[in-house]
Amino acid sequence: MDHCYSNQLKPNRKNKVKGWVDHVRDLGNIRFLTIRDREGIIQVTAKKSDVPGEIFGMIPKLGKEDCVEIEGDVIKSKIAKIGYEIVPSSVKVLAGAEKPLPLDFSGKIESGKDTRFDYRYLDLRNPEVKRIFITRHKVMGLSHEFFRKEGFLEVHTPVIQAAGAEGGSTLFKFDFYGKEAFLRQSPQLYKQMMMASGLDRIYEIGQAFRAEKFHTRRHISEFMSLDFEMSWIDSEEDVMRVLEKLVVHVLSGLKKGGYDLKIPEIPLKRVTYDDVLKALNRTGAKIEWGEDIEDAQEKKFAEIMMKKGYEAYFITKFPSKLKPFYIMYDGDVSRGIDLDYRGLELASGGQREHRFDVLTKVMREKGLNPKDFTFYTDAFRWGMPPHGGIGFGVDRFVKQILELPDVQETILFPRTPEKLVP
Repeated sequence: MDHCYSNQLKPNRKNKVKGWVDHVRDLGNIRFLTIRDREGIIQVTAKKSDVPGEIFGMIPKLGKEDCVEIEGDVIKSKIAKIGYEIVPSSVKVLAGAEKPLPLDFSGKIESGKDTRFDYRYLDLRNPEVKRIFITRHKVMGLSHEFFRKEGFLEVHTPVIQAAGAEGGSTLFKFDFYGKEAFLRQSPQLYKQMMMASGLDRIYEIGQAFRAEKFHTRRHISEFMSLDFEMSWIDSEEDVMRVLEKLVVHVLSGLKKGGYDLKIPEIPLKRVTYDDVLKALNRTGAKIEWGEDIEDAQEKKFAEIMMKKGYEAYFITKFPSKLKPFYIMYDGDVSRGIDLDYRGLELASGGQREHRFDVLTKVMREKGLNPKDFTFYTDAFRWGMPPHGGIGFGVDRFVKQILELPDVQETILFPRTPEKLVP
């Protein structure tokens, strides 16, 4: 007999379930056992008159978090949360759990984040924590669904790279057979190279790395980046139209699955960098044109936008000096875009510079030697179409959807400057 999850119980027949002991109650002639599996809680009810004496005597000896296998008849129950309970005919201990447990994940006692992450496999037995990763799973699935429906091809570019897309200060260096190599900050250079290949709409979801000394709600050393790139665009507006459709598709899919979410209306609100500065400076901030918008200022502007009914919006027309060399510039203003959702930047991108001579000129102006990037720049010499795209933080998106305090909560085993294990 195959075992089933708690949401697959079939009444009026024998079922086999497996899970962890959650709670045991002894009321004399009746004993209750609840076990927890991936999908929820299963109640096992043993009346002294209805079950073998061996099983009745075994139940009180079970310890919290022991792994058990239970067979029995499933009957309707007004008490059990799922509407059914099991009358056991067989109880097996598959693996006992040592006592005491190193972590209380019941929610009754608050455990520190470091302890929780040290015992992440136990932490995930808390249904609220498990929900984070079920949400993440759904976000990833809905994203793949969207891109395939929109005619994008999935690609996988190298994680080991010879140069970084965002500059040297945040690169993880390592020895690659005697040569200097880096973990990718972004698939940026490679996905742009694909635009010269004829694969003119591509996406990739994979890890990226930043060697930053940070202690913020939004930074992490290893993160999940969702990237897309598309050719034959007229402006950054083409990129924004795809990105906003992606966000709405994911949020709508979650809402259909029971999440309490507000679905933004398309097109999303567009505000310029100048608009943001004016709004913030009216609140007493003193931001000079050309300065970056800091985390606290980003949150403050989100409060202004929320009052106007906008949870998600684009910021456009950034100063060129704030954007990397591969973004197209119109003088002092770039064709770069950011997407903010509930006060946090989720995505950055825009129209790319596709003209070889302009691209290499800007690289030199930014202090880069184009000769160090010939593997990349050569792709622009033989017919590179106008193109654009974005990099999107999956971890940040999940954080904002669930209104979590820290992006680390959305990652199974987060990597920070202080944490390399587990």
